[in-house]
Amino acid sequence: MKELFISRFQYYKELAEKTFDQVSEEQLFWKYNEESNSIATLVKHLSENMLSRWTNFLTEDGEKPNRNRDSEFENDLASKDEMIRVWEKGWHVLFDALNQIKDENWNNTILIRGEKHRILDAVLRQLAHYPYHIGQIIYIGKMLKNDDWKTLSIPKNESKKLNLEKMKSQDSSEIQENSSPVCFAKSDEVRDDYKI
Repeated sequence: MKELFISRFQYYKELAEKTFDQVSEEQLFWKYNEESNSIATLVKHLSENMLSRWTNFLTEDGEKPNRNRDSEFENDLASKDEMIRVWEKGWHVLFDALNQIKDENWNNTILIRGEKHRILDAVLRQLAHYPYHIGQIIYIGKMLKNDDWKTLSIPKNESKKLNLEKMKSQDSSEIQENSSPVCFAKSDEVRDDYKI
């Protein structure tokens, strides 16, 4: 199970990095307004959260006494290189922590702000938290690049084509007859329950 979580976190890390690659250094520090965060600020927050949550996570509370969460939203990063160093530092601690988890200790209890969490729940919390902010990073990148944005997933109006290619690449024995509640997978026939 650990490998599944590592690959999922890696996937989201790479999405953010593909965004970093598309924007200029100046754009990393752009904010829509004073209440918004820049990409660099979101990177700083994510990294500081990872450092707090995952450093010595088996023996120490995930909210470290020296963490100053409010300051994470005050950007003091000066360059893209510094931002990347901060980014990598947080991810290194997270991946190191995940590699410490054994099959038999997913249900062990750890603390976050004094509250008990099973390790599995703590990992799931962060698997929701980190992609939330990475989505913000991507959204900022898309706003800044506009027509020059290179999509990180399926391009607009390409879903049908992609699905057809996926179906063509599968062995027909792998496709279940009743894979859709509306249509039969191997035909265009709509099931009786869904006919109008």
